[in-house]
This record gives sequence, C-alpha cells and structure tokens, in this order.
Amino acid sequence: MNARPALRQNDYSPIEAPQLGAWSPALSVSVVIPAHGGQDKLDLTLAALAAQTYPDHLMEVLVVDDGSEPPLRLPEIRPVNTRVVRVRDGWGISNAVNTGAKAADGEIIQRLDSDMVACREHIEALARWHHVTDYLVTIGMKKFVEAPPLTPRQVFRAGHLGELFKLDEAVSSSTEATIAKTDGLRKSRNPYHVCTGPTFALPREVFHAVGGLDPTVARGEDTEFSYRLAMHGVVFVPDMNAQAVHLGLPAQHRDRERAVRAVEPYLAHRIPLRRDLRKDRGRRWLVPYVEIVLDVTDTCESVVREAVAAALDGKQQDVVVTLVGPWSRLTDSRRSVLSDPCFELRLLRDLFTHDERIRLIDEAAPTPAPTPFRYRGPVDVPLHRVTLERMIESMQKDLAGVLVVDLPDGRTARLERTSALGRAVLLTGPGADLDAVIADTHGVRHEPPDRYWPAPKQSEPVTIPAPVTVPVEVPEKTLLRRLKSALRPN
Repeated sequence: MNARPALRQNDYSPIEAPQLGAWSPALSVSVVIPAHGGQDKLDLTLAALAAQTYPDHLMEVLVVDDGSEPPLRLPEIRPVNTRVVRVRDGWGISNAVNTGAKAADGEIIQRLDSDMVACREHIEALARWHHVTDYLVTIGMKKFVEAPPLTPRQVFRAGHLGELFKLDEAVSSSTEATIAKTDGLRKSRNPYHVCTGPTFALPREVFHAVGGLDPTVARGEDTEFSYRLAMHGVVFVPDMNAQAVHLGLPAQHRDRERAVRAVEPYLAHRIPLRRDLRKDRGRRWLVPYVEIVLDVTDTCESVVREAVAAALDGKQQDVVVTLVGPWSRLTDSRRSVLSDPCFELRLLRDLFTHDERIRLIDEAAPTPAPTPFRYRGPVDVPLHRVTLERMIESMQKDLAGVLVVDLPDGRTARLERTSALGRAVLLTGPGADLDAVIADTHGVRHEPPDRYWPAPKQSEPVTIPAPVTVPVEVPEKTLLRRLKSALRPN
C-alpha cells in the first residue's frame, strides 16, 4: 500500500485503482450481511458471492442472523469461508452490522444487504481501491427489481447480471444520478449523502474508529454513519464496476411519505449539516452545529461570563460552548470556601456546570466530531452577534478547511471545518502542523476582522415619548383602612 496522499476535498483523481483482473489482491475482506428472515433471497445473495473474482482465501462472509424465526441456515452454494453469527443482544440493522464487524477478521469491512445479487467483480472492484490508500470508503451501485423466480445455481453460473434480470426495466438508485452530476463525487459538497448502506466497503480500523453504526437510529442509520465517516476525514469513492441488483423495491416506493417522516428526527438530531431539518425555533439538538472553544485558564470571572453570554446570544443559536481549564484540579475535600486557592476556577465551575449548553473540559479533543464546525478565539474578545453566522457563510462558499481572522493585536480567531481537521489528523502524526496539511486538502484563508466584528452603527437620536397620565380610580377605602376598621373593637 502506498503512503497516504493528501487528497483535496473529495477529489480522488490523483490515485488510480488497479485494473480489474490484472492485479494481485493482498488485503482480506469480511463481507458482513445483516439479515432478519428472507432465507430465499439470502440464498441468492450467497450464491452471487460464491462466484466472486476476489480470492477465496482473502474473503470471509458473515451472515448476521438478527433474530430470524426460524433461524437462518447456510445453503449449499455459498463462499468457502461463510459462517452465521447470531445476535445475542439488541436488534436492528445497525446492531447486526456492528455484531458482524466485531466478529470479522478481515482488514476490509464490506457491508452488503441480504437481498442483493452482486456481479462477479463486485467485491474486487470495491476492495482494489483500499490497496492504494487506507482512508477511503468505496460505494457500490445498485438497481431495484421485482425478484424473478431464480435458483441459487442460476445465479452462481451467470456471467453477468443481464443474464438474470431485465436491467432495462430496473429502477435505478437516485444516488447514481447524483454521482453522475458531481463527476463521480469528485465535485460533491456532501458526498456522504450517497453512501446509503446496501453495499460499501471501508478499512476495519476506520469502521471502529468512528464507533460503528448507531443502534439507536432505527431509520437512516447508513446516512448517519456515513456522516460520521465524513467528519473523520475519509474520501468517498463510487465504483461503477461494482454493480448489484436489489431484490424488491425500496421502502419509500411503498410508503414514501411515512418513510420520509420516520427518518427525519434521527437525521435532524445527528446531522447538523441538514439545516433544512432544523427549522423549529428555540430547539436544542443532540449534535450542535458549532462548538465554541474558549480557554479560561487564569481568566477572571467577569471576562468569562461576558464571553459565554456573547457566545450563546449570537444569531447562530445552534451551538455548544466548551470552556477549557484545569477543572480536574478541583476536588470535593474539606476546604476554606473564601480562601480556597482555586476560588475563581471553582466559582466558574459552579456558575456553568448545570447549563446543558456549556461543557467543562481540561483539554480540547483533536476534532469536535461529529459537530461539523469549531470556533477558537481569545476569551477576552467576545463574539459579535453575527460573527459565527458570517464565518460559516464565508467558509461554505468554497468549502475552506479553516478561516483565520487576524485580530488587530496580532492574535487570531478561527473557524475550523471538522472534516478537514479529521483528514489532517489521518495524514499526520502527533505534533504536526495541521494547518499546513489542511492548506493542501481544503484550503486555509486569512481575513481581516471588520466583517466578522462589525463596528457599531451610528446611533439614531432617541425620542422619549412624554409620559401618559392615566386616571386612576381611588377606592373609597384602602386595604389598610379596611383592616383597621375590621380590627377596631365595637
């Protein structure tokens, strides 16, 4: 495998995959198939995998039985190294995929649906890219058909999918149109959108580094996982040679309105870049849009309070504030409250510890993933109400990795794109200059502060209206007089 090239945005043009059938694979692949029932379709899926061009000794298949009744069995026609893994705890696609990935031995995890018939070159086409570099996610193609009467032996013997299915009548996946419009995702602004589950491959280390799929996400779990992969810094590569047929139409064809409604809350809470899903005013979301990081070490209380108030009162409300300081110094042992040497630090902790929008940590993480943006700036330079909104707007125009605002006193404030930070961390070692790498992969821009901290406008003369006298009807007896009257002896 070659050294990791510094690919720009999602443009993988500088690398070239080996030609199908004309190279020698070396990496092992674990095909993870989550399944709940559907034995007949699974038999066809396994028959297609048994005919793959990828070497048998480098491929294993794990059928993850997610509580099927009766339990799934292995058919006669299947890849040499195939086994069933039973789900013991939990349920659902995400849980099943994670179960399979934990049991997998391969260097590459290939996720495949249990009702997919893949072409002979499918596994080879996706795996070949991972022999070039190790921070790619490769995506296979799929078409939808009503399942015709087929036997596993027919599938195994077929030279290509056209012998088994009427491909001219198949329903193409909407992702293929997106891939075509964006030059194979090279020009896509959000390439994770098309990595939608039924067939994709990635290094096992990357799968586990992002935490696998989220078992609490019942719909849209593949998109949410792909979003976290994007924040990790991967490059998404679709391969048109990795063709497959999905047996049956997608769920949204059966009930599109309900399918869309079912997925919305999961994506709204977990994918901040979906701004269209976060239009409810005054809401708080599981994953914020921006993390505001302020180092409050040796900073007086009033300065920190002003900075936090400004951060939470901006036009961009979808934020969380992280206060970096030596909080671990604070203990609950007996102390003198007023002469405590950590008095200021403890006071700040007690002021902010119960606000869910504020986090107290000793050291900021390398990236704020899965939050897509992170702001860093001097604590004694409070944010203007428009600062974050305008910085994000500027960065989104060209998808820059970092926007650095050069302050008049020589210091800087910066907005960082998490996916760019993630890419830089993947490509470098500890202590490396991340900005130098980000300049190559996403771009670093320097700008003056005027637009982001605009000067206050000239105040307009304020006209104070004359007080209005409202006649007040005075009651005949005040409350006090009535009380005195009631207490006076007869």
